[in-house]
Amino acid sequence: MNELDKPQPDMKLEVVLMGTSDVDRMKTFFEKLGWRVDIDVAVGDFRGAQLTPHNSEASIIVGNSITSAKHCSSQLVLAVKDIDAARNDLIARGVDVSEVFHFAAGPFNTTVPNPRVAGRDPENRPYFTFVSFEDPDGNNWLVQEIKMRAPGREWKSTAQGGDVAALADLLRETAEHHDHFEKTHGEHQWSDWYAPYLNARQNGSNPDEAAAAADRHMEELLAPVR
Repeated sequence: MNELDKPQPDMKLEVVLMGTSDVDRMKTFFEKLGWRVDIDVAVGDFRGAQLTPHNSEASIIVGNSITSAKHCSSQLVLAVKDIDAARNDLIARGVDVSEVFHFAAGPFNTTVPNPRVAGRDPENRPYFTFVSFEDPDGNNWLVQEIKMRAPGREWKSTAQGGDVAALADLLRETAEHHDHFEKTHGEHQWSDWYAPYLNARQNGSNPDEAAAAADRHMEELLAPVR
């Protein structure tokens, strides 16, 4: 079998390496954002700290000897579901954040004059609304609002196991939201409501959106046949 024909192994963005001349200053900055400190190690002349944003599967490592250049200016993107809430949180943590903006020619496109336009994307599309800030080393961070990911933008897990604790939490959440529907509707199979709710949550919807999707599905399912 050709190597390219074999199932592709899972590959996730894990770490972004960021060179810095002042690890303590960078570490303190990201700690103020509420990021978890995974490790802070010093070996000889090397110093590096790994930090992870809340609920992120990817991390950064800031270090004084992890890139070929002493300073490594980078542009990085963080994804959030609510740009206004994220901006308010950053401001509360002492960060100098831009006003909300969108790109005149589409996300990340700076080929036109005055590429950044004040305000949200006029069509309120996912991926099109931003704020930005800089860290102490001048790296530019873009915060991008993604309320719902475009089709095909999430990897389907092929793992047989999974995070049992996370699944248990999701099932408890589903049961809580199903309780209201169960009390206000007639007899039905609980699994018929659970399935669309779980599917919506796993595809990026918030609990209210998932509950609405499950309600719509049940209304169609329970509608009298004419």
